[in-house]
Amino acid sequence: MPAERETRNAPLGLRIYPSVKDALEKAAKDDNRSTASMAEIILTQWLKDKGYLEK
Repeated sequence: MPAERETRNAPLGLRIYPSVKDALEKAAKDDNRSTASMAEIILTQWLKDKGYLEK
Protein backbone atom coordinates (compact mmCIF):
# COMPACT_ATOMS: atom_id res chain seq x y z
CA MET A 1 0.00 0.00 0.00
CA PRO A 2 1.34 3.47 -0.82
CA ALA A 3 2.60 5.80 1.89
CA GLU A 4 -0.53 7.92 1.67
CA ARG A 5 -3.68 6.36 3.07
CA GLU A 6 -6.12 5.03 0.49
CA THR A 7 -9.87 4.71 0.77
CA ARG A 8 -11.26 1.22 0.29
CA ASN A 9 -13.71 1.82 -2.51
CA ALA A 10 -12.76 -0.72 -5.18
CA PRO A 11 -15.07 -3.77 -4.93
CA LEU A 12 -13.82 -7.13 -6.17
CA GLY A 13 -15.98 -10.20 -6.75
CA LEU A 14 -14.36 -13.63 -6.91
CA ARG A 15 -15.48 -17.15 -7.66
CA ILE A 16 -13.39 -19.60 -5.67
CA TYR A 17 -13.58 -23.24 -4.71
CA PRO A 18 -15.71 -23.95 -1.64
CA SER A 19 -12.69 -25.56 0.07
CA VAL A 20 -10.69 -22.34 -0.38
CA LYS A 21 -13.55 -20.30 1.04
CA ASP A 22 -13.85 -22.65 4.02
CA ALA A 23 -10.12 -22.37 4.71
CA LEU A 24 -10.25 -18.58 4.39
CA GLU A 25 -13.19 -18.38 6.80
CA LYS A 26 -11.34 -20.55 9.33
CA ALA A 27 -8.19 -18.43 9.02
CA ALA A 28 -10.21 -15.22 9.42
CA LYS A 29 -12.00 -16.54 12.49
CA ASP A 30 -8.71 -17.65 14.07
CA ASP A 31 -7.31 -14.15 13.49
CA ASN A 32 -10.51 -12.35 14.63
CA ARG A 33 -11.01 -10.80 11.20
CA SER A 34 -13.72 -10.73 8.58
CA THR A 35 -13.31 -12.97 5.56
CA ALA A 36 -12.88 -9.92 3.32
CA SER A 37 -10.21 -8.45 5.60
CA MET A 38 -8.31 -11.74 5.70
CA ALA A 39 -8.46 -12.07 1.91
CA GLU A 40 -7.11 -8.54 1.54
CA ILE A 41 -4.22 -9.27 3.91
CA ILE A 42 -3.29 -12.46 2.07
CA LEU A 43 -3.55 -10.82 -1.35
CA THR A 44 -1.60 -7.74 -0.27
CA GLN A 45 1.22 -9.84 1.18
CA TRP A 46 1.46 -11.96 -1.98
CA LEU A 47 1.60 -8.82 -4.15
CA LYS A 48 4.36 -7.37 -1.94
CA ASP A 49 6.34 -10.62 -2.05
CA LYS A 50 6.14 -10.67 -5.86
CA GLY A 51 7.10 -7.01 -6.22
CA TYR A 52 3.76 -5.68 -7.45
CA LEU A 53 3.30 -3.48 -4.34
CA GLU A 54 5.86 -1.58 -2.33
CA LYS A 55 6.89 -3.24 0.91
